[in-house]
Amino acid sequence: MSQSALVLPEPAKTFDRPVRRAEGGKGAMNFVALRMLTGDRAKYLGLTFAIAFSSFLIAQQVSIFAGLLNRMRSQIVDITDADIWVMDPATQYVDEVYALRDDALYRVRGVRGIRWAVPLFKGQPVARALSGRFRSVILLGLDDASLAGAPRKMILGSTQSLRDPDAVIIDLAGYHFLFPGQAPRLGDVLEMNDRRARIVGISDASAPFTSFPVMFTRYSLAVNYVGRQRTQMSFILAKAQPGVPVSEIGRRVAEATGLRAISAEEFGRMTISYYMAHTGIPVNFGLTVAIGLIVGTVVAGQTFYIFTIENLKQFGALKAIGTTDLRIVGMILLQALLVGTVGYSIGMGMTAVFFSITAHQEATRGIVLLWQTMAGTAGVVLFIVAVASLMSVRRVLKLEPAIVFRG
Repeated sequence: MSQSALVLPEPAKTFDRPVRRAEGGKGAMNFVALRMLTGDRAKYLGLTFAIAFSSFLIAQQVSIFAGLLNRMRSQIVDITDADIWVMDPATQYVDEVYALRDDALYRVRGVRGIRWAVPLFKGQPVARALSGRFRSVILLGLDDASLAGAPRKMILGSTQSLRDPDAVIIDLAGYHFLFPGQAPRLGDVLEMNDRRARIVGISDASAPFTSFPVMFTRYSLAVNYVGRQRTQMSFILAKAQPGVPVSEIGRRVAEATGLRAISAEEFGRMTISYYMAHTGIPVNFGLTVAIGLIVGTVVAGQTFYIFTIENLKQFGALKAIGTTDLRIVGMILLQALLVGTVGYSIGMGMTAVFFSITAHQEATRGIVLLWQTMAGTAGVVLFIVAVASLMSVRRVLKLEPAIVFRG
């Protein structure tokens, strides 16, 4: 035998072969995990549907709940001219109005740090169209001189037209209710408290908590449309001098007048808190969300656990050929993560389609799928996946490889 035939291969040429085999083994295990998951189509689809249904129900209900909360303060949000609302100290929310005396306006104007203050009237008369159709409306009476609080989003007309005789602005949803099947136009006439009101503008007002139309007019007209009483002024809208905190203004107004003065943001939170505490809305929506969470967790967890039990021999075979517990746990987590991702994506797609349809309807306008809701739902799905995989991981870790050799 020649000397050249005894030459061994250089070690450097085979040094990285074990590394490549390990990497290939990891990819192979992931492939096996996915084939095990999708091999049983019925259970795979059941898992995916359970998570999709759960994520859809949670995201849809939370989005509607958030939209309703925003509607509770819609009239406060739409009035952007003032940063301070002055009211009776016993007031709890925007729809609970206790009229202020007329001299309260002049006393508030005299408080140091107040830039300007104007009256605001809020009432709920019945508006009747000439066709005979009628409905209660939310009527806001604005300061005759400044028109502070007038709507900023106009579809037709101008807020300056409120200075015309008998002029009112109505929101688009209210116009469609009082004049069904008619294209929006200016000049239509309504009747409130036996007085004539002419539509000079159509606004894109935020949807109120109730389904009533929202109307704007001058303060002097509004009190007549509702009916004069001894006291008429519902709120005082005010603006603070630059650099003066609203909290300081509130303290000064309370000392000088005995009234409550708070920011628009705080008044909005106070209104939401009232409805949360005195209505069944939180309980109803919370119960629905809880049902979605329970259904997702129980159904997905049970189905995934049954899937694992039926594949115990396969996991036992993997253990018998030397697959570590850590690698098997990784396989189970990969299966659960894939199911969670697919189910969550389908659920969010269903929710997006739902709101893309309802957001264009007047009754449900302004209720949309928020990114915060999507992020929170993703966290819930992650919890469901974790619970579902935890039971399976525990069962597989206790598995003896000898199960492969049993009948």
